[in-house]
Formats: sequence, structure tokens, C-alpha cells
Amino acid sequence: MSSTPEENPFGAPPGDIWNDVPLFREIQRVLMSSSGPVNWELARQVGIASASLGTEDPAPSDEDRRGFEDAVRVAELQVAGFTGLEAPSDIPKVEAVRRGQWVQANIEGLRALLEPAATKIGDAIATAQREAMPEQAQAGVAQLLGQLSPLLLGAQVGTVLGTLAQQVLGQYDIAVPRPDGAGALLFVVPNIARFEKDWSLDPTEFRTWIAIHEVTHRFEFARPWALKRFRELIDDFTSTLTLDLDELQQRLASLDPSNPEGMQEMLAGQENLFGAVMDDEQRLKLGRIQAFMTAAEGYGDHVMHALGAQMLPSYARIDEAMRRYRETEQVDPVFERLLGIEVKREQYRLGRAFCDTVVELTDETTLARMWDSAEALPSMPELEEPRLWLARSA
Repeated sequence: MSSTPEENPFGAPPGDIWNDVPLFREIQRVLMSSSGPVNWELARQVGIASASLGTEDPAPSDEDRRGFEDAVRVAELQVAGFTGLEAPSDIPKVEAVRRGQWVQANIEGLRALLEPAATKIGDAIATAQREAMPEQAQAGVAQLLGQLSPLLLGAQVGTVLGTLAQQVLGQYDIAVPRPDGAGALLFVVPNIARFEKDWSLDPTEFRTWIAIHEVTHRFEFARPWALKRFRELIDDFTSTLTLDLDELQQRLASLDPSNPEGMQEMLAGQENLFGAVMDDEQRLKLGRIQAFMTAAEGYGDHVMHALGAQMLPSYARIDEAMRRYRETEQVDPVFERLLGIEVKREQYRLGRAFCDTVVELTDETTLARMWDSAEALPSMPELEEPRLWLARSA
């Protein structure tokens, strides 16, 4: 069956060429694969391609999988005993994966979190453009942006996840709650094996340490309120999102399909693609998101350090290797690049220092109360001064 003008995103006359030429069929399939605010099929393809760019992505072995299953079982017992947090009711699915598989899983897991925000970004783009364009030109601009915005967002999600996939060790290197069904513990074996070789680490001990990291975040985000609270914070932030129209127009004007390197550089760069404007209200809302992520990562670091020192003879070497690695690691670039939600490594250090101080002043049981409810989590001022949180939670 030949395509109709409405089905052809380029508006070309109907005919056999659109369906008969394989390249055109593939372009049409990608462009028409998503009717939402993000073209997730494009994100998947770009992400998987970026994940293996310039590097091998070998398949994990059955021995790798069995080793991580054993490490997770040990970590769950240790984390539950050390923190006093109630263990999640489900049995975790443990997967040893390639980089491309990590991209695929995170696209599926993050979709429910990112899509509502992406919808609001798309609406903000359309509104900003309508206000700036003459009335007679608005219909054409709206149609163009309706096609362009999902492609740009899809390409950006894929580029960021693909680049990140060359570095991450586990599922919770993006340390945010995931929707139900996206809670498998993923271990990116090619990156882990490379890290072990580069730093001459004992594989069994290093993989146990990674399992402690993953399991600790799994315990945190299994709280029944955690996902709901994080979604509320993201939705609140994006509900009053304002875009820098001048910057947006400049970026769109600079897109050159004939220069793939330039497009990739823009999509993989460090700045937020759509130029969000941060006023006092947005900064306040941003602070709440940063406090959530800082508390989660800080608590994870605190537990990993304490259990690692107790359990692993080579922990000092692992700790030094990770400290040096994190000096160059980008923190949660997915949320920073798409939404302008920046979390710096210093803020994660602040979270760890908060946890360490609370335990020095009280004990682990008191610290674990931060996961009792959304209201119990420390605010940014309380993270900076733990005694304020202790006074409030007493």
C-alpha cells in the first residue's frame, strides 16, 4: 500500500518510492515510531549505537551472571542488617549485561519519569514560538516543531545514555527511583571488567562492592512513597518551566543535517538543549530535587563505605580507585541535559558528610529514619547542617 501525504513526514507526493526504497522505509519507520513528546525508537537506536562507538561490547558469560547473583544475595543480607531498613518484598532480577542492553533497559525505565516532563517542554517550545511568530506563520511553525521536538529529545536521550553506557557500572549509576517493573539490578560487565583491569582490583571483592551500591539504592527506592515523591518534584519543576526563546531559536537555526559531527556535539554537550530560564521559584524547586538526589546518593555512599570497610580486605584500594574515577565522572547527565537539573559531585559529598555526621552524633537507626516518609528526608539546609534535621526528626 502506498503512503498518503499525511503519512509521509516529508510531505512528498505519494508513490512507490516511499515504501519501496529500504532507506526511505527505515526513515519513515523511525519518524513515525512515536506519537509522544520523545521519539523513543530514535533514542534506542542512537543510544545503542553510541554505547558501542569506538569500543568493544562483549557479551557477559554465565559465570559473570552467577557471580553477581551471589554478590547480590550477600549484599541484601548485609544492607538489611546494617541499615535496619525493611527489605523490598520482591526478589530482584539480577542481570549481567552489555552496554547496549543497559541503554535499552534505562530507556524503558526512565520513560515514565521523563515523558511527562518532555510533554511540558514540547508545549513550552510551541507556546514560546507562537508568541514570537506572526500569526500567519504560526501554523507552519507549530507543525515543524511538532515533528522536530520529539526527534531532538529522542536523539538527545539516546546520545546521553549511549555516552553514559561506556562508563556506568550498574543500574543505579543514575540514582533515581524507577517505575514498577524496571527494578532489575543490571551490572555492565564490559565496563566492570575494564575497571578491574585498569586498577588491578580483585574481581570478587569489587563486584561485591558494586552489589552493595545497587542493593542500597534498591532498598531506598523500594519505600512506597519514593517514586511518587520524585515524580511530584519533577512535575512541579517542569510545570513552571520557562524557555530562553532567543537561545532556542539560535540552537534550532544551527542544526545542519549535513554535518552529523556538529549535531552530535550539540546533542552530547554539557548544556541544557532547550535553554531553561531559572528564576527564584525555579531555583527553589530545583533545590528540592537536588536535596532528594543528594540524600539518596549520600546515604548510598555512607552504607557502601561502612560495609566495604567491614567486608572487603582490599576496600582501601577500591575506595581510592573510585575516588579518582568520580573526579571526572559526570553526575546524572540525563536530568541535567534534558531538564537543566544539575547535581554536582560536591552535593553528593555533602550527602555523605550529612550521613556520617548524623551517625557520629547518634546511630544508624536514627539515620535510617530519613527513609520513613517523604517529609522525613532532609532539606538542602538540613543537609548542610545535620543538627537541624536531628532537631526536626527528634
